[in-house]
Amino acid sequence: MGTPQFSVPILRALAEEQQVEVAAVVTQPDRKAGRKKILTPPPVKEAAAALNIPVLQPEKLSGSEEMNKILSMEPDLIVTAAYGQYVPTKLLKTPRFKAVNVHASLLPKYRGAAPIHSAIINGDQETGVTIMYMEKEMDAGNIIAQKTIPITKQDDVGTMFEKLSLLGRDCLIETLPMIFDETNESIEQDPEAVTYAPMIHLEQEKIDWTKTAVEIDNLVRGLRPFPGSHTYLEGKRFKIWSVEPLERSAAQTPGTIEEIRKKAIVVACGKQTLLSLKEIQPAGKQRMQTINYLTGAGSHLKEGMQFGE
Repeated sequence: MGTPQFSVPILRALAEEQQVEVAAVVTQPDRKAGRKKILTPPPVKEAAAALNIPVLQPEKLSGSEEMNKILSMEPDLIVTAAYGQYVPTKLLKTPRFKAVNVHASLLPKYRGAAPIHSAIINGDQETGVTIMYMEKEMDAGNIIAQKTIPITKQDDVGTMFEKLSLLGRDCLIETLPMIFDETNESIEQDPEAVTYAPMIHLEQEKIDWTKTAVEIDNLVRGLRPFPGSHTYLEGKRFKIWSVEPLERSAAQTPGTIEEIRKKAIVVACGKQTLLSLKEIQPAGKQRMQTINYLTGAGSHLKEGMQFGE
């Protein structure tokens, strides 16, 4: 059970395992995507089709015909990886080896829908994956196995999604034999250490220039490539895709354009820190390098102008 690209390597690895038969794939329904709103299948559906595995796409799993089909298959194990939908308790308790989830954080830290975003935004030095038993409460089941990976200053959500997908794949495949032999151990999550990572909301995407340059860099990388961070310039939304904190101190108030270079716009941030804007997207324009903006639509920019509402 999975939906985005994160789930695809995990599905492929399960399909290649000799001791595993993937009886069916459950994923979200096809959704309209892109500017032209073209009906698009989830990446997991495309991967399943290439592997000739039956696909089920209930709008809501609970009480659906698809759920009855799953129950009739009498599965030995359910594996979920970023499925994105509530799994009924009845289904979780049906398989002989229960249901396990591949979660992209080091639980009990960052339960919820956006653990990768949250780890980068919060400036964590490392993250990882957890293989856990599924319970009715979200991401609250016992931990079976974990693997850790560093977060570098070059990483963003895109790179970490790929790295954690492969790490989760490897951790799951290593753990499966112990689950099937019933020799694996599991530990309860420490309730005192639980934190949450809910879905990213629009207000979180807005840059607060009173934050330090490093904190804003974390936010930009923690929202790239989706959903993206933004500010405002001359009353219009202005997306920012890539930045670089500078070593020297700012002299202006946060949000002020302190310097315009040939290839960058330098902006004052909180605690007298400075940030260089490297890649941007003005309202109504394509994503572009700052140098291209400054030699075109942004040629009117002057030092002292202000970012923000």
